[in-house]
Amino acid sequence: MAGKTATRQAYGEFLVEKGKTKADLIVMDADLSKSTMTNGFSKAFPERFFNMGIAEQNLFGTAAGLALSGKTVCASTFAMFASGRAFEIIRNSIGYTHANVKVCATHAGISVGEDGASHQTFEDIALMRTIPGMTVLNPSDGESAKILLNQAVDTDGPFYIRLGRAAVEQIYKPGADVKVGKAVCLRDGKDCTVIATGILVGEALLAAETLAKDGVEIRVVDMHTIKPIDGEMIEKAAKETGAIVTAEEHSVIGGLGGAVAEYAATHCPVKMAFVGQPDCFGESGKPAELLKKYGMSADDIVEKVKMLVG
Repeated sequence: MAGKTATRQAYGEFLVEKGKTKADLIVMDADLSKSTMTNGFSKAFPERFFNMGIAEQNLFGTAAGLALSGKTVCASTFAMFASGRAFEIIRNSIGYTHANVKVCATHAGISVGEDGASHQTFEDIALMRTIPGMTVLNPSDGESAKILLNQAVDTDGPFYIRLGRAAVEQIYKPGADVKVGKAVCLRDGKDCTVIATGILVGEALLAAETLAKDGVEIRVVDMHTIKPIDGEMIEKAAKETGAIVTAEEHSVIGGLGGAVAEYAATHCPVKMAFVGQPDCFGESGKPAELLKKYGMSADDIVEKVKMLVG
């Protein structure tokens, strides 16, 4: 790992570069362009940027209309407002019509930090993966975010792309072999598999270092695509390591853990444990302190692995 970048920053940089070659790309925002990092695109291509104001339902309804008129649309706001306030519009206007809209939602999870419980989104993956035809992505670092965003923008149909506020360590090199729908094994191990997503991929790699000192070798998998889930990777982990811990900056209900458990229950039953936001709201605080308090740190992953492997 080397260097820190927030996935929202990578998103902003990607938009400016993609805008140079993709003339049909439209970017929209709900009066948060400095925070979502769409402001760079707005300056470079003002004729293709639309600020819809603090009106998220209008944002996604208009995005659907533009997409159904032949445009490729990236529409952004905070994850809380995208998945919560505008869910019906995303479901009916984007999902139902299979519109070519990429819902690029930033400031997800508890690492929003000081913004507090009202802005900390733990429900968005659960909501978005229930929409038929919706692809759900949750990149772990800036480089994988750019690679996955590029594939999403070049693929017809609706995507929900989860992006974070806080800077995270670089995991992937530029141009890495990261593909939508195919999980990446970042570290091999025989005793247990940690399937992580988003910023907890970095925590899982730290946990692997700690466990290795105790003679426990874990496999670390980046499940950057929550839907469609990579069932082949789950089956391989279940059969070869005999235990799976999922790790996500999302509720333990309905997110990555739920998706992996659903697949495992019907294809490859296996011992499992879950690291994620417990069934409660968060609070204002420093991101690292909140991750630790609510059980989403490397130490919590270590604890769950040891619980399973004995």
